[in-house]
Amino acid sequence: MIATPLLAGSLLLALGCGAATGASAANRGTDATGPSQPVAHTVTHTVAPRTEPTGDEPKPTWPKGHTVNPRKVRWLTAKRTKDARNLQIVWWSGVEPCFVLDRVSVKETAKQVTVTLWEGPSSKAKNMACIAVAVQKVTVVKLKAPLGKRKIVDGAKP
Repeated sequence: MIATPLLAGSLLLALGCGAATGASAANRGTDATGPSQPVAHTVTHTVAPRTEPTGDEPKPTWPKGHTVNPRKVRWLTAKRTKDARNLQIVWWSGVEPCFVLDRVSVKETAKQVTVTLWEGPSSKAKNMACIAVAVQKVTVVKLKAPLGKRKIVDGAKP
């Protein structure tokens, strides 16, 4: 019968997608801060991009929180905006609700700005099959001070 191969293929797809969403507690990211260390802050919202994307531009995205086992995600580019108080961060991701931007951590020092993206599946997406489609996304992060000559660092890189 045709139903048996179709059922088996669907089961494999669902199991394969579910296995990729697990993350260890070690990847949740904790910062040890002391009086002599720079202060890290978590961005609870980002600034909405000023223009709507065309078909070739990254999808505007902002942190939504409430994901399951969020993990660090590497970004492609970080560009300063004209006012130098915001950074436009672009990265490759997947479709929601399987790949949701949970939060953006920003650690600013006198010499560098470290930006870490955290992504995970939505806590509302239980027992859902995830399609494998790459989506380029963009978010804008507001800095506490203008970027100046500080270096921009990806917090997900080892």
